[in-house]
Amino acid sequence: MRRVHDLVAFCLPYELEDVVAEVTGADRVEVANDRPLEFARRMYKLGRLATRSRRLARAMVPRLGVPALTRDYDLFLPVFNNPYELFALHAVPDWRQRCRVAACFISEVWDYDIPEYLLELLADFDHIFLASYHPTQDVARIVGRPCTYLPLAVDVLRFAPYPSPPWRSIDVCNIGRRSPVTHAALLRLAREGRIFYYYDTVRASGEGGRQMTFSVGNASEHRLLLANLLKRSRYYVANRSRVNEPEIVGGKEEISSRFYEGVAAGAVLLGEPPGSDEFRRQFDWQDAVIRLSFDSPDAGEIMAAIDANPRRIERIRRDNVCNAALRHDWVHRLHALFDTLRIRPTEAMLAREERLRSLAALAREAPGDAA
Repeated sequence: MRRVHDLVAFCLPYELEDVVAEVTGADRVEVANDRPLEFARRMYKLGRLATRSRRLARAMVPRLGVPALTRDYDLFLPVFNNPYELFALHAVPDWRQRCRVAACFISEVWDYDIPEYLLELLADFDHIFLASYHPTQDVARIVGRPCTYLPLAVDVLRFAPYPSPPWRSIDVCNIGRRSPVTHAALLRLAREGRIFYYYDTVRASGEGGRQMTFSVGNASEHRLLLANLLKRSRYYVANRSRVNEPEIVGGKEEISSRFYEGVAAGAVLLGEPPGSDEFRRQFDWQDAVIRLSFDSPDAGEIMAAIDANPRRIERIRRDNVCNAALRHDWVHRLHALFDTLRIRPTEAMLAREERLRSLAALAREAPGDAA
């Protein structure tokens, strides 16, 4: 979907696609024009509501003129940013006939916003994987197919600072959704020349101006930029998903990508993580995240207190990179997906896992990171 949906948040699942292609040699099928697809989706929704029949609704939808698959495949693995992209399956009309096994990955789903008329399109899949923990049972019930939580991850080989850690010249990086209170406290320190504070300057959007988003021209280039920023950041603000919209989340907290990015880069994470057992299972080492209230007028004092213990900071950085390399790379998620589908990992997957183990060993034995 990268050729039609280019919001910065979508760069993460596109990174998964890049890693999958690298370690499996997969062919890509990409939607090139969103307008006819969106028109077809609306026609399908209208037909589905009017006729209450999936078959009749599909008959009302115009063909999109996408070339058919030319050979058979062992696995069909589309990656979607959210459920509203599922109708892109209509652009590949022969996918089920051409693929022995079919699974999909959806990066973000929320309980309050599950379009059942689109999830029905997943009924022909063998397995569905969600990067959101809480909706898995509802999606399985609606679709009638197995649904498994598959956490987010990151290209650790891209984000890790080793083997040549650069100087951490950025004191704190705070991007995406943010607290105006914490931002003001950090901005004051930056104005006084006491810290180098990296933050977004785009206009806030969404209801109440609580989102910080923009479009990017090249997802891979943006991820490279972010990796290089975080490798040079001492602190990284990481909060749970949609931290400033608790009325929407309704207590069902999810793990945002910030945690995976930050630990892979060896930054010290500050923020409000989810209060869930799943988060504690995935980030179970000491100081994986140092709690910083979302609204923290004393953010500068908290960082100064941490700075007073350089050995603690060195340990945090090493532990973060080591755990990311052993547990939170995209190849770990792909291997888990393959295990579920009873598909053998490729040689390239195994080779990447070996590189990650070597990286973890390097992080474990590394001297103090540049700071």
